[in-house]
This record gives sequence, C-alpha cells and structure tokens, in this order.
Amino acid sequence: MTRALAILAPGPLASVQDLGRPGFARLGIARGGAADRGACALANRLVGNPETAAVLEITAGGFVARAQGALLAAVTGAAGTVRIAERIVATHAPQAWPDAEMLRVDAPRAGLRSYLAIAGGVDTPVVLGSRSYSRLGGLGAPLEAGDVVPIGSPPAAFPVVDHAIVPEPERSAVTLAATLGPRADWFGAEALEVLLGSTYAVTPHLDRTGIRLAGPPVRRARDGELPSEGMVRGAVQIPAQGIPIIFGSDHPATGGYPVPLVLTPAAADLAAQLTPGMSVRLRLAPHA
Repeated sequence: MTRALAILAPGPLASVQDLGRPGFARLGIARGGAADRGACALANRLVGNPETAAVLEITAGGFVARAQGALLAAVTGAAGTVRIAERIVATHAPQAWPDAEMLRVDAPRAGLRSYLAIAGGVDTPVVLGSRSYSRLGGLGAPLEAGDVVPIGSPPAAFPVVDHAIVPEPERSAVTLAATLGPRADWFGAEALEVLLGSTYAVTPHLDRTGIRLAGPPVRRARDGELPSEGMVRGAVQIPAQGIPIIFGSDHPATGGYPVPLVLTPAAADLAAQLTPGMSVRLRLAPHA
C-alpha cells in the first residue's frame, strides 16, 4: 500500500523542509531548509530517519492530516497539543499513527514552528539536492488542503529512543548568542554596546525570511552603503534606520546592509521559535 499524508488543513503555513540546499548561493539561491534545524533533525532521529530526511514544518498550528497507510510519526519544536485519532499524544516521542486516522497539531502555547517527521521521510521530488520549499528561491510551494504528501519506505530498524527530554521554548524573553560579524568595523564601541546591552521586542513582521526587531537604534560609524555581499542564516543586519533584522532560514542570498553579529547555529534555532511581543537580548558567545 502506498504510504502518504492527506492534508486536510495546513494552518497558516506548512511546507516540506529538510536541512536545505547548500552550495547554490552563486546562483542566488540560499541554503534555506528548516527554520529550526535542531528540531527538524531530532524529529527524524526519533522515527529512525537520517537527519537529512524531509519533514513537514508547521507554523502556528492549525494543522490536520489523515494517514494513508500505517505510519510512525514524531512532532518536535513548538510546545503544544498534538492529537492522533482525537487522543492527545506526547511530543518529542515516536507515535503510532494508524491508517485513516487524523493527526492534529494545535496552536502552540510556546514557540512558533513544529516539525512532523514520518518514518521513511517525506518523498517529494528533489530539486537542487533538497526537497525544501523556498519562497525566495521560487522552489516548491506551501502545502494546501487537498494535497497528498508521499512517504518513503520506513527504515529497516525501529527507533530505540522512546522520548526526548527537550525544554519548552521560552514564552516571554530569550537571549541569543552571536559571534562578531563581517562588518562589525562599521560600528563603533558605543554602537556595539547598544546592540549587546539593549532589550529588543519581536515585532509582528517575522517570517521564514527574517525577524524585524523594535528598540534602540544602532548607529553606524561610516556613511554610505555596502555593495551586496553573501548572507547567512542568523545574520543580524542593521538597515539605515539602525533597527536590527535577524535573517531566518529563507533569507536572501545577498544583502547590502552591514552585519555586525551572526547568531550561533543554536541561537538561530531559538530565533526560529520567537513570537511577536517577546523580548530579545543579544550577547557575544564565549570566545567570539
């Protein structure tokens, strides 16, 4: 029997994601992939998949799908209620998903993005080495009600871990570790003190591309603008008005505003779970 998911409701945004497509920035295509790579990799490990397997990234809950064939699933990332066949099941744990039953991911109580892995992995077409949807790259499309998502053959061995203990995402405030970026010299010591010593608010202007913050402006020590240069996930960019923007997974391949800080990979995962109204502080990682 063919194994698949029938999407009944995708929520605000659900898409196929894996760990991205590195190596194509020269073509104007950023790596992309899961916004929270740690949660994506964990979901795969829980069902016995390689960490590189494709999963579903679910934004802000509201997701409902029906199994076509008996499946093994795990949901990680945001903290919230998950139901299979109308029974509440644990997150961060492999769960049997019987044929023809529904799985629901409700709106999270903390965090923003959930990751649904199925043993065998999502088996949609590979484009430039990845199955990931990229809005800026024009690759793939968000999931819609009525879509049928194929699932690959399950791994030969059943997973041996029955539950992963993972702290819930923060609900009100988070500190993000960063290293000095390639254009820290565009900012004097006083400006960096503002950036690293202030509390910023997460605005409603956030998506897979980036997160706009609100708070004290960071003044440049130089006039003019940079030529466009390569960007990475977690880059903290300072536009002309001085208010930071944190780039997410689906960031543009290049940008022209200076980048004084770049989040560590773990901090970039934390940033993927930020929600509007939360407080953010930036700090230099040890040995940065």
